Amino acid sequence: MHVQGILSHIKRQVILTPEEEQFFTSLLIPVKLKQGEFIEEAGEITTNFIHVNSGCLMTYYTDKDGNDHVVQFSTAGWWTADLHSLTHQLPSIYSTRALADSEVFLLSKIRLEELLERYPVFERFFRIMFQNSLVTHQNRIVQSLSFTAEERYENFQQKYPQLEQYVPLKYIASYLGMTPEFLSKIRRKRMDK
Repeated sequence: MHVQGILSHIKRQVILTPEEEQFFTSLLIPVKLKQGEFIEEAGEITTNFIHVNSGCLMTYYTDKDGNDHVVQFSTAGWWTADLHSLTHQLPSIYSTRALADSEVFLLSKIRLEELLERYPVFERFFRIMFQNSLVTHQNRIVQSLSFTAEERYENFQQKYPQLEQYVPLKYIASYLGMTPEFLSKIRRKRMDK
């Protein structure tokens, strides 16, 4: 699996020396996932940070009634993990699986700590990444509290322009906080315009 994608993603935020690049890439564990395959399951302790090299992952919470609530879609260039589970070594409440054949890199918690201690430039990179992630999540909260369903769907299409091609409607609806039937009505209404 090629590391150029992950390195170019990092280099958009920080400058790396060849030594830093080499050490970082030596820590990565490449994994290929088939569509539908789990990389994390609820109840397990999260041990790895996951970087999506290609494909798409979906992270979701399953409530006591068995309903799935989509928390995040992760496409090429995105990182994902249950940070609470990873940080505190508690069982995760989320499951993450591939929505399409995907290639990911795993970075274990232990190796991440070693990386951050050895090369402070990665402290900066991950701080910037977490800041951007927090902003994204805060914006999503604001949208779910104050945007109409149509506006949420429009924002989803702008953020994930290719996702509707291979993500079942029920997962998109879950991510947007509506029923699949209501999302179908919104889509029909937009097509009629």
